[in-house]
Amino acid sequence: MPDLTDRCSAEHEAQRLQALADYRILDTPEESAFDEIVEVVSIICEAPIAVINFVDRDRQWFKSEKGLGVRETPLDISICAHAILQSGLFIVPDTTRDPRFSSNPLVTGEPNLRFYAGALLESREGYPLGTLCVLDYQPRDLTERQRFALQALANQVMAHMELMRAHREQAELICELEATRHELAKRAATDPLTGLLNRRAFEQRLDQEVALIQRGAPPAALMLIDLDHFKRVNDTLGHQAGDEVIVRFAELCREVFRQADVIGRWGGEEFVVMLPRASVAEARHAAERLHQRLAITSMRADSATPLYISASIGICSLSGVSNMDECLHRTDELLYQAKEQGRNRSICEPEGVPAHRSFGMDSSFRP
Repeated sequence: MPDLTDRCSAEHEAQRLQALADYRILDTPEESAFDEIVEVVSIICEAPIAVINFVDRDRQWFKSEKGLGVRETPLDISICAHAILQSGLFIVPDTTRDPRFSSNPLVTGEPNLRFYAGALLESREGYPLGTLCVLDYQPRDLTERQRFALQALANQVMAHMELMRAHREQAELICELEATRHELAKRAATDPLTGLLNRRAFEQRLDQEVALIQRGAPPAALMLIDLDHFKRVNDTLGHQAGDEVIVRFAELCREVFRQADVIGRWGGEEFVVMLPRASVAEARHAAERLHQRLAITSMRADSATPLYISASIGICSLSGVSNMDECLHRTDELLYQAKEQGRNRSICEPEGVPAHRSFGMDSSFRP
């Protein structure tokens, strides 16, 4: 076989192989569009063998073939490897009389090829990729009309490949745009510090839940949480430490609440949680778990000096007679009661449970 680098530099050959790879055509299944071109060129050129082939690094691979019965051959016996070294049509009227092919095993043995004509398949950048070729068992030539048809159909092969690539690139672009849109929507709905829903996004989710409940979905519960004496953290340790506390508290909420529960940062040191399909009593138990975890969890994991905080919580129900603004107002009032009664406690809307649950912990700041 010819050494492709005799005519092209190693860098050019690498670029040619990359151009071929960019079409993503190698080792793809048979396709009717290519099979039909092969059938038509075989009929027009009156050739028993017709092939759409691509010259890879060490093999010749056939996208479509008629009369050969194989999908690839080694490159060292490839006639097409010579064809891609020149532009236009490459025609060998009698392979036994051409010193380049007279000793080729495809000529001296089965299938005893005697005639070859190939039209170059070129990338849009001008790199030779392979050929559309016809072969025969007898020495012969092509008429001018057959030569024109062979080249025209080779052009159609490349046109179809370009169309396939354009469709693929368009699909990839659509996926990228959709991913970007999703990321922008996520950012618009997310608190940048904690990764929780921001206030606007939580209100939208809460409004949806209220609408579902009004249409017959089971009631839910709403919880408003305020970190006790949080200002002391910022004043004493600085705002970076305050941010660490906010982030750690958000992580703790993810651990405590169910995956179905919706957690948001309401603003500053206030957080809000919606518990779908949950009663006030069930929400109170979740709040109890949160109080217990806060009592034993330092909010500065990397600090030598532990920092513990407590929280005040208001809990109300979401029912079919509720609207979003009323629920938020009731929960805020219950939170205010929790603060007035000494903080570090949960105050629940009456639902056959105690009006409040206090954990009797020392909620004073412990740096």
